[in-house]
Amino acid sequence: MTSSESFARTYLDEVAQLAATIDADALEAIAAGLRATRDRGGRLFLVGVGGGAGHASHAVCDFRKLADLEAYSPVDNVSELTARTNDEGWDTTYAAWLRTSRLSARDALLVFSVVAVSCEQNISMNLVLAVELAKEVGAAVYGLVGRPDGTTAQLADACVVVDAPAQRTTPHVEGFQAVLWHLIVSHPALAAQATKWESVAS
Repeated sequence: MTSSESFARTYLDEVAQLAATIDADALEAIAAGLRATRDRGGRLFLVGVGGGAGHASHAVCDFRKLADLEAYSPVDNVSELTARTNDEGWDTTYAAWLRTSRLSARDALLVFSVVAVSCEQNISMNLVLAVELAKEVGAAVYGLVGRPDGTTAQLADACVVVDAPAQRTTPHVEGFQAVLWHLIVSHPALAAQATKWESVAS
């Protein structure tokens, strides 16, 4: 690869190839599961770290505004998040926040993770413990992740794995997470409000 143009073409070709491998049935299952969560009066909790935390915060807005689904993320309260991290440690932050939020069997957890979280490698233990708590209380677990062997993919009720090239795992997985949760919030099973610009155009 000798130019930025050839890199751009390579990257975009990888995006097209990855899009063709995405498990559409898993996305349908997530949309149906979140519809069921809304119908039973449950709430959606969204967690991630790094880029996944940004996705979680943005997605909370859209699930609430466009899907009429009560949604929250611990990353949106920086005071509580940093206090728990300082006082109790990073690993337990999300699980402790979910306990205080009274996570229950009527609720759902959506996880954004590149490495899909791993107990064995001690990676993203705050996500691992959040997933394990959700399973313990009977909440539905959904994931948009980058590997099939992590805790999220192994325990989730439905999970989409973005099988990106190893040399560009993070940019592709995080990029597709944005595409996929926007797909989910736009799904006819969930969409309750028209987005602003589409409604203006029509």
